[in-house]
Order: sequence, then C-alpha cells, then structure tokens
Amino acid sequence: MTASVHLIEAVSQRLESFVEGMRVESADSGPEAAALIDAGAAALAGGKRLRARFCVGGWRAVADQRRPGSALDDAVLAAGAALEIFHAAALVHDDVIDNSDLRRGRPSAHRALERRHRDAGWAGDAASFGRSAAILLGDLLVAWSDDLFEEGLEATDAAAAAGARREYSLMRRDVTLGQFLDIAEESAFVTQPDDRHADRALRVASMKSARYSVQQPLLIGAALAGADAAQMDALRAFGHPVGLAFQLRDDVLGVFGDEAVTGKPSGDDLREGKRTVLIALAREGLPASARRVIDELVGDPALEADQIASLQRTIVDTGALDRVEELISTYAREADRALAGARLDNAAVGELRDLARAATTRTS
Repeated sequence: MTASVHLIEAVSQRLESFVEGMRVESADSGPEAAALIDAGAAALAGGKRLRARFCVGGWRAVADQRRPGSALDDAVLAAGAALEIFHAAALVHDDVIDNSDLRRGRPSAHRALERRHRDAGWAGDAASFGRSAAILLGDLLVAWSDDLFEEGLEATDAAAAAGARREYSLMRRDVTLGQFLDIAEESAFVTQPDDRHADRALRVASMKSARYSVQQPLLIGAALAGADAAQMDALRAFGHPVGLAFQLRDDVLGVFGDEAVTGKPSGDDLREGKRTVLIALAREGLPASARRVIDELVGDPALEADQIASLQRTIVDTGALDRVEELISTYAREADRALAGARLDNAAVGELRDLARAATTRTS
C-alpha cells in the first residue's frame, strides 16, 4: 500500500469516526435531524482528499526536516480531515449557487434532499426544501470542520495551535470572498474593459480555489509542525502557483471534461456562466460581434449539445485553450522553483512536487 493510499484511508476513517460521534450526540433530535447527518456523511464520501494530503505534506516537509520519519500525530490528521469537511461544505453551497444536478456522478446534495422530501410525502415544494436544506447542510459542515479542527488542537503546542488557527481562519474568509467574487463576475463582467477580464478571473481563481485548495492546507500543516517564517514563505510561494494551476485545470475540465470521468456534464461551466480565464482569453481573440454571441450563450442553462460543441471549437480556435495550458505549465515551473534550496525535508519536497503534478494534470 502506498503512503498516499494509506493517508487517504486514514483521513476517511477519521471522518467516519467523527461523523459517528455526531450521530451519537444528536440521537435524541429525531429522524429529521438524522437525515441531515446522513446527508453530511454522503457529502464527505469519496474524493481525492487533496487538501488533507497537502496539509500533511506541509507538516511532513517541516517535521521530517528536523526528525526524519516523524510519526503522524492526530493534530495534523484531524486538521486534514477538517479541511475535507470544509471542502464538502463549499461544494454543497457551490452546487446550490450553480443549480448543479450532479456531484461526483451522484445527485448533488440539494437534489438528494429534494428527493427525500418527495419520497417522504411531505407538504410544500420539494425543490425549495432541497435548496434550503442544502444551505443548512453546508452550514452544518462548516461547524463540523471547526469542531474537528479544534478537537485535534487540544493536545498541541500553544504557539503551533495559534499559527494553525490563523491560517485556517484566513482560508475560511478568503474562500467565502472568492465565492462571492465568482458569482459577482458573472454579472459584473459587462462593466469591465475586455482586457481586464482575464486578470479579474485570476483574482477569483486565487481567492476561491488556489489559497484554500493548496496554499492554506500546506501552511496549516507546516504551522502545526512549528515552521519558522522562512519555511512558511517557501511553502506559500509553492502553494499559490500550484493552486492557480489546479484551478485553471478545473476550468479546462469544466468545459472539455469527460462526464464519465468528472461526474459532471461536459460543458457544465458554460451553462453555469462561469467567467473563467479560459472564457476571458477566448473573448480576447474574437471580434466584437463574436464576443456578443459568446456572451449570449455562456450562462444559458438550456444550452444544447451542438451549442456546447460550437463554443468548445471557438475556444480552441482562438488559441485560448493553448494559452491556458501554457499558464498551467508556467505556474507549475514557478512552484517548482519556489522549493529549490528551501530548508525543508528533501523526501517530503519530492512528494509535494509529485502531488502538485497530479493536481494539475488530472482528468477529474
């Protein structure tokens, strides 16, 4: 069994143990409350545990530099699992915002809760119930992430715990602002000059994804290991470009991904109106009349397959896809340079580079 598989299993077991504790605590709250906890458990199932792996990677890069082969303590395992809960919360809320039907090939949380309402024969509008319940589910998951994070810090050095809390709090604020900027850009882009769209899309990518998917998990893990300022700076300089490359890959998959692999319909980002770097660069390569056509189509939830295919061809023909792929490569090289000469464990640095490659060349 590889170290990454072992870590994924350890994180999943930590999550299962935590959720079981939540079931016990709410046992007297009735079957409706139990149903929401079931939905929370379902939201935590599956996934690559990327944020937990970066968290542990940041911890190991510092801890193993001081003492090679350091035993993984519960504080960093709990922190990694808490990050996965926070990620699940973000996905639940994201699917409500985007009105997405699928997540990882299964009904999204609000659709599953809608069906539960319908199957139970409850009164009122099932779709409205599903959306409202999913918003509360996302809130519950955020609370759970805080609970598990703090649980892991109970026996941790006070200075390390304070540093980890600062990074965790910053992550939560950044991703919330980034999510708002994402939805705002779907409306605000019309008020901005065309040559600013790509930079604004990168701002969203940084706030919404890059920091919370890669950079902050690395720093949380490093802080728990007692990292000094230079070590934190090196991991920050590595994590942010990896996070940007990760989000740009996500943008490519959101337009060109295979539904059988991604678990979401091909072209879903086009239907949802995502104003990504890919769309911004495509618009730059078109005359004004063609830009208007793209603006009319992107964001139409009823886009047909032939319209999706036409938009995909346009994105390729303008060179936007090639430019995004080059950006991904540029960010990957920047990240690689950031760790050169850093006072971090060599083996852990190699594992971080492997994880970065996996995150930025993935197909799902």
